[in-house]
Amino acid sequence: MGIGGYRNHPSAENLLGQETTIRGGTSGDSEEPQAINAYIDANNLQAVDEAKRRIIRLYEEDFVKIDPTGRISRLFMSTPSVLARNISRYVPSSVIGELDKEIELLKSLEDSKTVILAHHADDPNVGLPSTADYDKFKMYVGDTGLFITLAFRDKAFTENIIYDKLMTDTLPANLGYVYENLVAQMLAASSNRLFYHTWPKDDKHYYEVDFLLSRGPKLCPVEVKSSGYKAHASLDAFCIKYSDWIMERYVITTKDLSRKGQTLYVPAYMTPLL
Repeated sequence: MGIGGYRNHPSAENLLGQETTIRGGTSGDSEEPQAINAYIDANNLQAVDEAKRRIIRLYEEDFVKIDPTGRISRLFMSTPSVLARNISRYVPSSVIGELDKEIELLKSLEDSKTVILAHHADDPNVGLPSTADYDKFKMYVGDTGLFITLAFRDKAFTENIIYDKLMTDTLPANLGYVYENLVAQMLAASSNRLFYHTWPKDDKHYYEVDFLLSRGPKLCPVEVKSSGYKAHASLDAFCIKYSDWIMERYVITTKDLSRKGQTLYVPAYMTPLL
């Protein structure tokens, strides 16, 4: 049962969300009618994958026009692998080496609208930009359909297990970064500036809240869970630490809409409504 005793009907909505994630085109600024048309015409995910690979090749050609050295292209192509490592920040030098023009290259990539940046909020409050560390950020692909293809670009379509896993709601925890990218895309498409927050848990570990949303005088922390959604230690710790600032706390899941205690569990397809 959903909130207020109303039953959610996740099958149609979740299926739509899963198919949209795979083929691309979730964002209002998506540039991927080719992939969408391929799915409409053939109802075949392999045709969609082939269309997305063509789009990526076109992106590479455009990136080379901006930066003939290929560094911008490498930054873009590396996004899934960096996000998969679950590190607290994107370090461009780990991809392209130390460069004086690193910031300029990132700015060009961000201006292309092919990626989305989430900046670290050092001291979370309503004025998130005023405490943001613009040298510490996470980077997402602007279209999750392309993200999936990039993540398995070295493999043939038949080896891309993400498609089947997404369609059957069995994406393992180590592929949860796909949902994180999807949520980032939908939040950005809903005109949210993206911020996140980390702080030490002990000498070797840290807490991390995936996204922070500013809502009037309050904050809404967001944690993304593809599995094991009932455990959210970072979200709990954040809400204790910044209790005076919290309006609502969200966990984005693949499950039905529900509330347990102070936490609202929201199915991924409802992310634009936050």
